[in-house]
Amino acid sequence: MIKDQEYLSEKASYCLDLAKKLGATDSSVVVSNSISESVNFRNKKLDESNRSDNLAIGITTYIGKKKSSISSSNLLKENIDTLIEKCIETTKNTPEDEFNSLPDKDLLAKELEDLNLYDDTHIKNENKIEYLERLEASASSDKKIVNTESSFTEDKSNFVLANSDGFLKGYKSSSFTASSVIVAKDDKSMERDYEYTSKCHLHDIDSAEELGKLAAEQTIKKLSPKKIGSEKIAIIFDKRIAKGILSTFAGAISSSAISRGTSFLKDKINQKIFSDEIDIFDKPDILKGLGSRSFDSEGVKTNTLKLVEQGVLKHYLMDTYNGKKLNIRSNGRCGGTSNLYFDNGNISYNDLLSSNPRCLYITETIGHGSNIVTGDYSVGATGFLVENGEFKYPINEITIAGNFKDMFKNITLANDLEFKYATNSPTMMIEGMVAAGK
Repeated sequence: MIKDQEYLSEKASYCLDLAKKLGATDSSVVVSNSISESVNFRNKKLDESNRSDNLAIGITTYIGKKKSSISSSNLLKENIDTLIEKCIETTKNTPEDEFNSLPDKDLLAKELEDLNLYDDTHIKNENKIEYLERLEASASSDKKIVNTESSFTEDKSNFVLANSDGFLKGYKSSSFTASSVIVAKDDKSMERDYEYTSKCHLHDIDSAEELGKLAAEQTIKKLSPKKIGSEKIAIIFDKRIAKGILSTFAGAISSSAISRGTSFLKDKINQKIFSDEIDIFDKPDILKGLGSRSFDSEGVKTNTLKLVEQGVLKHYLMDTYNGKKLNIRSNGRCGGTSNLYFDNGNISYNDLLSSNPRCLYITETIGHGSNIVTGDYSVGATGFLVENGEFKYPINEITIAGNFKDMFKNITLANDLEFKYATNSPTMMIEGMVAAGK
């Protein structure tokens, strides 16, 4: 049973009171409880079953402009007393930093909107097993499938965040996640692919049969790949890959990267960095959204941000500390984005495929080739050659490269946006990239 708000709030309030008694001028504390249960299958057989129950506390104390933090999974009173004493002593010996502070009081969340993030349904292990049996049967229906792995995980969590300015709020959340990883083989190659579904509510996840079928189809399509030469070509990114490019953009506009001067998007507010058709939103109040929240990890209220409007960069992702460095108020993004997405484009998926007589459709990238300091992008990739809107054959062992400064301005988006993850993108095409093959 997940710990309730009353229990977590009592622990948090005790910590704040003790920290004040011991000399802290300000303090904040997070108390959380999470329970995770998972079942894993391999080749249609039960592989393992796991359960974890984590109780944790994180305390930050301030003495003037000095600050330090400490955390533990032991919430017994004697341990908490010791933790706070040690945190206070460490704070006293920490150098001052003029930007250390709690968030401005007027920015803290006042009311919590019910975003429907918690489903109290509990699935017994035998029901998880039954789901995975159906998933594995669906995923193994083709004789080319030589290996399957699948899992079902149920997560429940609750937390409170409190600080010495009177903020004390928290909420429950849940997620139900099923995944299928497939290996297929023919006489020319062995290939791997995957599919998964993750939702806040159990009844929203994909059916076992649908998930297994999709994972198998995606894997089998990759068999017998061919090599291609090097060329400058339009590249279409599957939604799973396109959202990764959006995540890189988020990293480049994070307050820490901007304040350190380690981003190619420094000093770009109100400048055009995308084409006119591109709008990017971070929307924290989507019902059942995997990234939804009422406040950030400092307690600052989160409102919808239109990060990019008609190609123009409007906001950085700002927290309190780096915001004070930059003389910009926090916009509730301590800890990063919420539900981040490219708005839909003006062209259908099929028209996007047909927009060039020849292009590459990328379904997987290999390596971490994004440099937010310079904007350079270079990764290994696999996918398909597309000619006149039709998939011709799978390709592998290529490297795709460009620079985000140019890539962002050459993006065309389809109108097939789906909210499957916390970060989402329609299918994306970028003109003029370099593909290096054999």
